[in-house]
Amino acid sequence: MKRILYTLLLAVTMASTAKAQCPQENTAFKSGEVLQYNLYFNWKFVWVKCGTATMSCVNSRYKGKPAMRANLITRGSKQADKFFVMRDTLTCYTSTDMVPMYYKKAAREGDRYYIDEVWYNYDNNGKAALRQHRINDEGRHTWKNATSTDCVHDMLSTFLYARSFDPSEWKAGKSIKLPMVDGKKFSEGELKYNGKETVKGDDGKNYRCLSLSYIEKEDNEKKEIVRFFITDDSNHIPVRLDMFLRFGSAKAFIKGMKNVKSKITCIEK
Repeated sequence: MKRILYTLLLAVTMASTAKAQCPQENTAFKSGEVLQYNLYFNWKFVWVKCGTATMSCVNSRYKGKPAMRANLITRGSKQADKFFVMRDTLTCYTSTDMVPMYYKKAAREGDRYYIDEVWYNYDNNGKAALRQHRINDEGRHTWKNATSTDCVHDMLSTFLYARSFDPSEWKAGKSIKLPMVDGKKFSEGELKYNGKETVKGDDGKNYRCLSLSYIEKEDNEKKEIVRFFITDDSNHIPVRLDMFLRFGSAKAFIKGMKNVKSKITCIEK
């Protein structure tokens, strides 16, 4: 259950490397958008609903500057609580051109509770200065400072930033570097484009989607962590996720969306 939230966010991540702050025009969503998902876990060969996730974005301000605030709330069901408790709330602020400004994750996962924070600052050459903070389940504070010339995002700001990418020229097999930061560490992974496929959401609709995989290195071997499907239109909304966990497998399906910026043009009859 622990990786379900993590992989849900990766479903919309199509980051590349450039200058650290990576400004990006927002073409995919607007203030007031809400996406809702059902989460399922494979328990003894039976798919059981284990929770829900809701993502929302609104116009806001951060330290007096115009910003976009995003929230992701993931909640396990009462049935799933018998095996693993999951109560996660994530918040991020980005500039109006998708540059990350602040990130926070407050998570209860099993018996563990922790808080992650990241603050972003940039110099005139686009170099990012990062301030990372972790409070563990014992109340211990860990602080780190880091710098990067890469395009660095947290788990939530990648959602806002990457949805505006244009994959129309991508070919199956294309791979993209993916750096990410949290309150304690940097992670590097790889995003692979697999091609197009039609998938059905929990809203009963069939969507023409782009299929992508997030891959990490473990013991010098590449391992697929999640395969996901995003709408093949300008919104790039994640419709389905197939998650390959250490203790089994899980899936997420779109069940509702509100205030989407552009008309969904990839629904098949």
